Amino acid sequence: MKYKNLLIYFLALIPACLLRDFTPDNELRYLSIADEALRNGSLFAFFNHGEIYADKPPLYIWIVMLGKWLFGHHSGLYLGLFSILPGLAILYVMDRWVSGVMNNKNRLLAQFLLISTAYFIASMVVLRMDMLMNLFIVLALQTFYKIYAGQSKKRDTWLFPVFVFLALFTKGPVGILTPLLSVFVFLLIKKQLNTFARYWGWITWLVLIACCTLWFGAVYVEGGADYLHNLLFHQTMDRAVDAFHHKEPFYYYFVSIWYILAPWSLLYIGMLVVALKKKALTSDLEKFFATVIAVTIGMLSLFSSKLDIYLLPTIAFFCYLSVLLLPQLALSKWIDWTIGFAPIVFVLAIPAAIGLILAGKVNIPSSPFVYLAMSLLFGASIVALFQLLKKRNRYKAVSVFSTGLLAAVFIGAFVFPSINDSIGYGALGKAGLALAQENNTTSFYSYKVRRGENIDVYIGASPKELSDEDIEQLDRIKGVLFFRVSQLEKNEHLRNQIQDKPCVTKGKYAVIYLE
Repeated sequence: MKYKNLLIYFLALIPACLLRDFTPDNELRYLSIADEALRNGSLFAFFNHGEIYADKPPLYIWIVMLGKWLFGHHSGLYLGLFSILPGLAILYVMDRWVSGVMNNKNRLLAQFLLISTAYFIASMVVLRMDMLMNLFIVLALQTFYKIYAGQSKKRDTWLFPVFVFLALFTKGPVGILTPLLSVFVFLLIKKQLNTFARYWGWITWLVLIACCTLWFGAVYVEGGADYLHNLLFHQTMDRAVDAFHHKEPFYYYFVSIWYILAPWSLLYIGMLVVALKKKALTSDLEKFFATVIAVTIGMLSLFSSKLDIYLLPTIAFFCYLSVLLLPQLALSKWIDWTIGFAPIVFVLAIPAAIGLILAGKVNIPSSPFVYLAMSLLFGASIVALFQLLKKRNRYKAVSVFSTGLLAAVFIGAFVFPSINDSIGYGALGKAGLALAQENNTTSFYSYKVRRGENIDVYIGASPKELSDEDIEQLDRIKGVLFFRVSQLEKNEHLRNQIQDKPCVTKGKYAVIYLE
């Protein structure tokens, strides 16, 4: 792989992490949990405003804590590295994995396809642990295959369980179940199940049991039996069987996969379906990639809790399997249509989108960066269609379109400073803190603010959530109040109590000082 390609991808995605505010739902919550852990001096038992938070293993929270300790504040650029770099590492690992069976042109084609797949590139700029877990899963599966193919070194026998544990330690049970079930089913298909212990033998289980024993022991010491029970049962069995969050029907992923794999979903799924129909999965590598896809989707479909991002580990295998199969199915004309679908959509949609923005019909800022990003993607789509339909060059079509998409992401990221008030609570929290310092108060309140408790990342204290009854007696409350602006029209008591008081508005929310 050419390292300059990785550098280009890296530079294209950095502004999206550098210029964007933290989102309230997950990103800000992780920061709040890390702050609480630093205050409490805890490393294994985490709490979110005093409530047990055993949803995720410690590794990512440690990364967040380390950043706060190093810089004195939470850096989007620092945290972004732990999404971008794992994504680039997956590109590198997959490229090395297929290097012996795929020519250089197709290896580059696979890179362009993967880096431009919607949920893959999105996961590289979202500050979560998913891409990091995905990297460890890919490393574990690649290490298994090296051992299976007789290409391993002595250290790989130990690296395999280390990668599996790191995947588990990053996100949870999927990190161990994906490699375990993928290896089991693949060996079953190959009628080599009697060799299962060669990969999941005493060394693998020794490493996993030893690491988990240390982890669970530390959890028990810090958090006690209740925390350990929550970690081992509530966050695993309960979530899998009868989810308390993100509960979806069995067929959920069979619908969502079409936009998860966009804009290449027709290509990826079409190649797999045709390959199965024509029995074109001939090599062990192709069969293994297909097994990983099928096992992961099947396993996740059985779990009650479902989110689109849970399918992230399948994307690289969809992409590289499609390119592995391309030489066998190269003459199929339908492939051109699956590649051309995305450019056609953008050629038709972008002029319409620009017209709607200019007319103020959609909630997208009328910014030069937006228009430039759209223009670049429109131009790339035109050139891609020309290469595909006129020149019959699939590689050029994909590479031009993917490059245009990356350029659009790079340029589009510069609009974030103007819309951050609508994305996160950074400016809102800083305005509230300024009001508190100005009026010498440490009392904070919130009303109808989504995840308002996590504003503590900016103000150093968790605002007390006010009820509708509290609002009726707002004249008895003194301190800083964060509230949703739309409530001024809906709630007469709120409107009457704060009229004539100076109010700072940031996006959908506002902050005032009550005295």
